[in-house]
Amino acid sequence: MKRLGLALFLTAANSWAQCVMCYRTAAAQNAARAHLLNMGIVLLGLPPFCILGGFIFLAWRRNQSFAAQPETPVPSLPSHER
Repeated sequence: MKRLGLALFLTAANSWAQCVMCYRTAAAQNAARAHLLNMGIVLLGLPPFCILGGFIFLAWRRNQSFAAQPETPVPSLPSHER
């Protein structure tokens, strides 16, 4: 659980990063427009993160369903056939 919290924190911290072109465009504008540009970048990044989260959730749920199934014993060969 601690790893998940750390991963979410690092993802959130890096989500405010900008490419150089966006950074220079924002620096040339006033603070309100720069904030709006930052929000636009985050908004455009949100759908891919949601899709990735959906895939991770589906994989986790499928893994949980396999873990809940009892293991079937493997039939062993009789001692004379070994």
